[in-house]
Amino acid sequence: MRALFVTSECHPLIKTGGLADVSAALPAALAELGIDIRLMMPGYPEALDRADHVGHEIPLGALPGEDHARLLPALSPDSGMPLWLVDCPALYRRNGGPYQGPDGRDWPDNDLRFAALCHAAARVAAGLTWQPDLIHTNDWHTGLVSLLLGESSRSRPPVVFTIHNLAFQGLFDADGSPRLGLPADAFSPEGIEFYGRISFLKAGLRYADRLTTVSRTYAREIQTPEHGCGLDGLLRQRAEHLVGIPNGADYGLWDPAEDWTLPRRYSLAEIGGKRICKEVLQRELGLDVEPETPVLAFLSRLTEQKMADTVADAVPWLVAAGAQFALHGQGDRALEDRFLALAEQYPGRVSGRVGYKERLARRLLAGADILLHPSRFEPFGLVPIYALRYGTLPLVRSVGGLADNVVDGSSPSFDGEATGFAFSGDALEDLLACLRRALDMFRQPVGWRRMQRHAMRQDFGWREPAKEYLGLYRMLTGSRADQDFAEPDHRRGPWSDGTFMPSPQPKRARTANG
Repeated sequence: MRALFVTSECHPLIKTGGLADVSAALPAALAELGIDIRLMMPGYPEALDRADHVGHEIPLGALPGEDHARLLPALSPDSGMPLWLVDCPALYRRNGGPYQGPDGRDWPDNDLRFAALCHAAARVAAGLTWQPDLIHTNDWHTGLVSLLLGESSRSRPPVVFTIHNLAFQGLFDADGSPRLGLPADAFSPEGIEFYGRISFLKAGLRYADRLTTVSRTYAREIQTPEHGCGLDGLLRQRAEHLVGIPNGADYGLWDPAEDWTLPRRYSLAEIGGKRICKEVLQRELGLDVEPETPVLAFLSRLTEQKMADTVADAVPWLVAAGAQFALHGQGDRALEDRFLALAEQYPGRVSGRVGYKERLARRLLAGADILLHPSRFEPFGLVPIYALRYGTLPLVRSVGGLADNVVDGSSPSFDGEATGFAFSGDALEDLLACLRRALDMFRQPVGWRRMQRHAMRQDFGWREPAKEYLGLYRMLTGSRADQDFAEPDHRRGPWSDGTFMPSPQPKRARTANG
């Protein structure tokens, strides 16, 4: 089976969040199950620099905003996965991020930039150079693909559309519709119109053959007014075509036993190294070096979704309770300034590092005792999953994937199956009550270590989610392939259709050590 996986970002080429991790790990897991899968993404400068280029460019012709677009065949530098980089210099070769400029504001032509990606995917789907049996699209950036292919699954490959975060909808002014190359009748309440604007996300929800989202609880939540972001009615209409398939963790990347960024690697069998990681982290962040003091890490975007405002309100209470707090994240400028002010107010007890550096993120996961990850809504929550493997117990709000993946442990007793701490409200008092329980448990070393070890035993690997996606793919394509998962024939090379010369067997996705 041939599948085209279309995304706006992919680790290690470029990353702003969990979508990049999923876009790297899920295609690799599907390839291990025998799928001939190719990943398509924009040719950002970072991606062009980091990918291993192979073969000859493929002309795409004119796309929205670019007259001479082309596909650049490449391989991912870590896993050896086949890539197609959509090279549109006028749209993608810019200083700044994939969605925002250096000033932190959205690129004003994001509608053109991601319409171009969707048109490129539609041309490949039509047989430009390689005919996929199915297209897997992700989030609003790829929502137009199914619209551009037409509604009849009999005349084009079926499309899977995965919702990673319903809150980001790709909304643009309606007067820009003509330059996007969309069907004339698409802008209507029954189509892609959303309160007078174009919604790329709604296009994906309306026209894709199947909808998936990244946890089973979130699949139910988004069909309610509270979490549906104004699209709950459409999602209820399409409920029979919507399924929650949990994300996974790439333990080739996120494993303290293999993580070369740590001052001391450790594992469930030899957990003593975590204590050394804590001491080094306290020194690095300017915190008082106190092994018995609980360190709480907040490793997140600084937004209201992540309850960053409430976490900031809780920091003085944490300091008074004898804990230390370490922030690493970026987002709302006012929230960034607020956390930096707290670090100045409480030297040795509070650390604030604005931005995102994966090396520091890993060392925080290894050195902290508790990961603070409350959210007003959370589709899945990859960071708490990583924290479990690092023996850092997550403290979460019971929403979305967090409700599915973190088992609450109460103090002073619990059933031995707990992996963290959870609460249900969204007020400061709710967070403080959960923090109080977590700190009480931290002061019980035997119970804490038992929870820690149970957390580290959890397996959220990608193989089982990949099997669920494979079953969905087979259902949509009517595949009659043997239900035993075939191993791919790497001897033919990842571009064995003739587009390129065969390449060696792909490297495994294990890139923490480069």
